[in-house]
Amino acid sequence: MLQNNALLAQLKQQIRSTTPRVEGVIKATDKGFGFLETDDGESYFVPPPAMKQVIHGDRVAAVVHEDGDKRSVEPDTLIEQGLTRFVARVQKREGRLAVVPDHPSVKNVLKSRIKNSLDEESISDGDWVVARLVRHPLKENDRGFFAQIDELVVKADDPAVPWRVTLARHALEQASPEAGDEWPLRDEGLEREDLTAEPFFTIDGEKTRDMDDALRVEPRDGGGWRLSVAIADPTAYVDEQHAADLEARTRAFTVYLPGQNVTMLPEVLADDLCSLWEGRERPVLTCTLEINADGSLGDYRFFAATAKSHAKLVYDRVSDWLEGQGEWAPDAAIAPQLEALRDLTEARSAWRAEHALVFKDRPDYEFDLDEAGNVLGIRTEQRRIANRMIEESMIAANACCADLLADKVGHGIFNVHRAFDPDKAEAAHEFLSAQQIEVEREALTELPRYRELKRALESREDAWLDIRLRRFQGFTSMSALPGPHFGLGLAAYATWTSPIRKYGDMVNHRLIKQVLKGESASAEASQQLTEQLTERRRLNRMAERDVKDWLYVRFLTPAAKAQETFEAEIMAINRGGMRVRLTANGATAFVPAPMMHSDRDKVVIDDKEGRIQVEGEERYKLGDALRVALTEAREETRSLVARPAE
Repeated sequence: MLQNNALLAQLKQQIRSTTPRVEGVIKATDKGFGFLETDDGESYFVPPPAMKQVIHGDRVAAVVHEDGDKRSVEPDTLIEQGLTRFVARVQKREGRLAVVPDHPSVKNVLKSRIKNSLDEESISDGDWVVARLVRHPLKENDRGFFAQIDELVVKADDPAVPWRVTLARHALEQASPEAGDEWPLRDEGLEREDLTAEPFFTIDGEKTRDMDDALRVEPRDGGGWRLSVAIADPTAYVDEQHAADLEARTRAFTVYLPGQNVTMLPEVLADDLCSLWEGRERPVLTCTLEINADGSLGDYRFFAATAKSHAKLVYDRVSDWLEGQGEWAPDAAIAPQLEALRDLTEARSAWRAEHALVFKDRPDYEFDLDEAGNVLGIRTEQRRIANRMIEESMIAANACCADLLADKVGHGIFNVHRAFDPDKAEAAHEFLSAQQIEVEREALTELPRYRELKRALESREDAWLDIRLRRFQGFTSMSALPGPHFGLGLAAYATWTSPIRKYGDMVNHRLIKQVLKGESASAEASQQLTEQLTERRRLNRMAERDVKDWLYVRFLTPAAKAQETFEAEIMAINRGGMRVRLTANGATAFVPAPMMHSDRDKVVIDDKEGRIQVEGEERYKLGDALRVALTEAREETRSLVARPAE
């Protein structure tokens, strides 16, 4: 009766409107309590009883309680669930079914049911599943948390758990697309030049199967070089209405994980019909470009062709040969091309260093796995001369593609990168001023001025400054319209050199072909497509990182048990400690503040400045090198814990 009393409801509303309230996101801790963090940086304590009504990541409105100097909140309204679709492990106890979300900050055991279409007998304790949270205590008429199991991902004892679970978490496909039986060429209205006699060659990793670029380079009589870049042409087999194209559009990229690739196109295309295997004729889209002796780009020409790779080369062998090492040597038709490409690369790199920007070389880390997915070792692969030769060739070819699309079409799939997000440019300017680096604001937002600033900052070789400045910097995104790429220092950049692996490159291939045929270009690429490509690229990178973190933990568990020490670099500092990267293998580990000193009060962390004081003296800062000892390898959270090795 009281529940329906209008006066009581009105009284409750009055009390509600006059009670101090806040809105924010719930952050859980391992100790049962949590915090509500508001958008403006305020933090409120959430006591353990109130935490039973929420889950980490929930956005809620809450009532503020004050007791002297102590402030706490009691969440009472759910604004947005932090957990909706999630990966979890099954718990079966005495006939009762529950799931535990696979999340480092979510410890809740959620009562569950199985989707009607699934067989409950097929799901056992410890199995991995995809579930959805269907009830929440802060929702009207819901008394508690309750989840539904929608999909069995992988059995608990399957060696493929790291791969299957990671792909499911990011809602990525578990396998390559299915293929049809017939793949006729679809070259309506397109003439192809015959380049099969030209000695093109590929340079890739030893195990690479989806080879999408082959090169031919010739020195010019008056100096400089003529470079021909032949790119695999999947759009010769797949038109826009083909089922394989619709699937590729959804997937957007090939997913590269340690020990496994999930291709964007059917494997018969990606690894066979389109791949530029040695000795096999293939349809290609080609760009022949003139490169001057000083490394600057001259004229270029795009055209369709049929080509044949005359040699499948491997990065390390080519680098060894050019450096006078090893026993391997290329064929007579290829050897002078490799020497010419080396010289071209050095000239092109020097030109970009002066007129554009060059990324700093960072090593790659490759996992050696057995058939069961166990890590046998981790190799450090430096970016040697052969890697740089291919990189410079692709950057030059992609710069030509951007110029062609901007001039002849006006749209396409462009990679756009603003050095600083517009809303962070002011903060970046203030930060630089505080470091006694006086720059005009235009140096942060205009490409020519930014190139000058970037070179000046790199000459300082200040790792702390470089990492701190990244806080204000933006990310590369896909755009339908041309725009600057500040990271490369180029006015526009559009990739077309990896169409086997990237759907955006297939789109650009079709636009180039329309230019070649004299057709008016198709409708402008939609903003929706470019946003989807940007998001899928983000998910793919997260999936690669997550699988690597899992494998790192498994590989380094013995090292953690033995408290083995490693050289490391500080890459991030937050209120709880610092994150470091082990230089020997690329793994990241967290060093909690209590590991820096037995008395936590003697550790002062300035996460905004990226500096840590211990006993009143600065001990650590971003970019510093130090030696750490691994102390824990936690597979349940895929994380490593370390301490400074004094």
